[in-house]
This record gives sequence, structure tokens and C-alpha cells, in this order.
Amino acid sequence: MRFFSRFIDFSGKMAGVTLIALVFLVVYDALMRYLFQSGSIALQELEWHFFDIIILLSIAYTFSHDAHVRVDIFYERFSPKTKALVNLIGSLLFVLPFSLLIIYLGIDFVALSFSQMEASSDPGGLPYRFLIKSFIPIAFVLMAIQTLRVVVSSYRILKGA
Repeated sequence: MRFFSRFIDFSGKMAGVTLIALVFLVVYDALMRYLFQSGSIALQELEWHFFDIIILLSIAYTFSHDAHVRVDIFYERFSPKTKALVNLIGSLLFVLPFSLLIIYLGIDFVALSFSQMEASSDPGGLPYRFLIKSFIPIAFVLMAIQTLRVVVSSYRILKGA
């Protein structure tokens, strides 16, 4: 599990690096468009692709650091065992099945994209869109792994370990 924890942390750091690159790319694109009237469809698509990568690589990382969205008005007042029970039930009933569904559907989605060598339909757009789509099942494999880590951790808390 330590390997997966490090890998999930690495994916979060890669999302951070991609975010920095996205900021520079947006600034450059805006300057070129508004100061020099020189826009680029490829640059705009690259911004979207970076944004996709940031979101997908951040999902499991955010969950691993307990920084995901939840209704905290009740949760923050719960005892550690009640929090563990909520995490266990939520993980097993919602997060894990959803992650497995996205992996299952995502593999065919990505395989079709690879087989078609999917690219942008816009003139001047980016090729290799299938590479970006491949991040979808990868992100949810990481999420499923992180969810299993939460399940084990919650179970240990409930058992008093």
C-alpha cells in the first residue's frame, strides 16, 4: 500500500506541475491574443487538456488528504469511530462502485479512441486526443486504490486498532 500511496502523492504533484504550466500557457495565450491579435486553436485545446489532466490526477490525491467536498456541518462533530463508519459506508456504497463503473466504461471509451487515433476535429487543433482520454480510467484506478485504503483505515479505526 505504501507504493500506491507514493504513486497517488506523485500524481498530485504532477497535477500541481501541470497547473503551473497551465497558468503560464493561459498568460501567454491571452497576451498573444489581446496584444498581438494572434490566437491559436491548438493552444486553447492544450489549455483544456492540461485542465483535464489536473482534475483527473487530483481526484485520488485530494481524497487521500481528506480534502474532498463533503457536508462538514455534521461530519466535523462526529467521533472518530462515527467518522470511520461514515467513510466506510460511503466508500463501499458510493465511491468504489462509481470508480469501478468509470474504469469499466472508460476502458472501452479509450480503446475506441485509440483505435480511431482520435484527434481534434477543429482545423489547427491537436492530434492524439486519445492520450488525454486515457487519463480517465487511470484516474479512477487510482481512486479505487485510494478508496480501498480508506476502507482498510476505517475498518481498523472501528475495530479499535
